[in-house]
Amino acid sequence: MSAIVLSAGGTGGHLFPAQALAGELLRRGRPVVVMTDWRGGHYESAFPGAKIEQIPSATFVGSIVSRVLAPLRIVAGIAASFFKLRRIKPSAVVGFGGYPSLPVLVAALMGGVPTAIHEQNAVLGRVNRQFADRAMAVAATFPFARFAPKDHSRIVYTGNPVRPEAARLAAAPYAPPRENETIRLLVFGGSQGAHALSEIVPAAIASLAPELRARLSIVQQCRPEDIEQVRGVYANAQVTAELGAFFEDLPARMAAAHIVIARSGASTLSELMVIGRPSILIPYPFATDDHQTANAAVLANAGAAWLVQQRDLSASMFARHLQRILLAPEELERRAAAALSLGKPNAALRLADVVEQIARMDPR
Repeated sequence: MSAIVLSAGGTGGHLFPAQALAGELLRRGRPVVVMTDWRGGHYESAFPGAKIEQIPSATFVGSIVSRVLAPLRIVAGIAASFFKLRRIKPSAVVGFGGYPSLPVLVAALMGGVPTAIHEQNAVLGRVNRQFADRAMAVAATFPFARFAPKDHSRIVYTGNPVRPEAARLAAAPYAPPRENETIRLLVFGGSQGAHALSEIVPAAIASLAPELRARLSIVQQCRPEDIEQVRGVYANAQVTAELGAFFEDLPARMAAAHIVIARSGASTLSELMVIGRPSILIPYPFATDDHQTANAAVLANAGAAWLVQQRDLSASMFARHLQRILLAPEELERRAAAALSLGKPNAALRLADVVEQIARMDPR
């Protein structure tokens, strides 16, 4: 069988679904080639069994010199991608967003290779939106709040593939905390913006009623420089808390939690939906095109989460909000079920089906 080319940016949000698709295609006997920028030299372990091809690329952020040189590097990337695609002769190219995917997708369209894009968020990313009206298929995680392709018939709601550790916990049983039982909270802010949660959440919890604080067991991801401050707040409030800068077993901790307090990146929400856990979502306010608010709104509108904007947060307001939520086990159970109903644990299989369908349309 001819190869499938995948192209993705360097962030986890782009790489996780690309990794999941690569694994599924390889299981089906499809050769996979990953085309990306200089970071591809570190991708061998992330894409076992796939071939890695590096191409020039650039973004229009950074120093003045970088911005001036960006168009030249992008043109060089398009040329390199074009000749690499002629050599590889793939039957389809799939872009996952991020600036390294731009030259590859341009070259694929120039060469007449069937293309698809996968969008993780409810707002099409800046690279993906350039190709939404030209790709044969637009694989989506959520309904698009903005920048949807004009031809909606090409949108396929595959979902966003989750890492294997989360997929193994799909539909993990959920039992809400009953009266006088321990209430398990998981708090994390992702790679960006965790500092605000480290300030607001502990302060809010410290002002809860003593009898409610005594029932709490908290796991919180913090930036290393915030850990001691957060530990001090919880210790003074006599709240049991486990703190860490990174948790390798985060999906398992999601499954163990009664409620999750988090940002609303696509990967986080996909895992919450697949596992089926209620959440309080606080979108990162500086996310590109405010896509995290659009993501969170999907779950909030479905009754699967509470959406709270960071600009509206204060410790006293959040404490009142938490008090109502933590003392409503039936509502927690309903929201867990609603989250689970939105999940697509077979997203990698659905995405692979879409890719193989467009690959069969290769006219060459």
